[in-house]
Amino acid sequence: MSDMKNDDSEMSDDEKLAAEWAAAMEEGEPDQSNVDDEWAAAMAEAEAADADSTAEDDMKAAPLESFDGHQQPVASGVPGQPDLDVILDIPVTISMEVGNTQIAIRNLLQLNQGSVIELDRLAGEPLDVLVNGTLIAHGEVVMVNEKFGIRLTDVISPSERIKKLR
Repeated sequence: MSDMKNDDSEMSDDEKLAAEWAAAMEEGEPDQSNVDDEWAAAMAEAEAADADSTAEDDMKAAPLESFDGHQQPVASGVPGQPDLDVILDIPVTISMEVGNTQIAIRNLLQLNQGSVIELDRLAGEPLDVLVNGTLIAHGEVVMVNEKFGIRLTDVISPSERIKKLR
């Protein structure tokens, strides 16, 4: 016991720490044969499940359609015009952009209540109306029942909007 104390006192803190880690690693190492047995059992179980599965054998490949852009559904009644009925109920995000600017992160971190950020638009210029980030119109701010609204002043044609969404 006294030899152990002498050994401990002669060891530096780094050596003591290294010895503790070595002891912990020896205790925590799994028996490799046990790991191999568990792996083999898991692989055998997976192979048995694959052999018993007949659902994959019963599945048939779905026929693939050609989407080369020349063949479009004519459900709208007009040849060559896509059938938009399938997407009319999909929700989209519409937003209005007053303007934008770029500032350094240093200036961004200095912003507080009452700070003013100068934008790239002149006062009175129309706002951009964006749908999912794509410009579709310009407009001006109006009040509608005590809420802000926008009156569209310039709208991009539907065909141009569809081209921009692609």
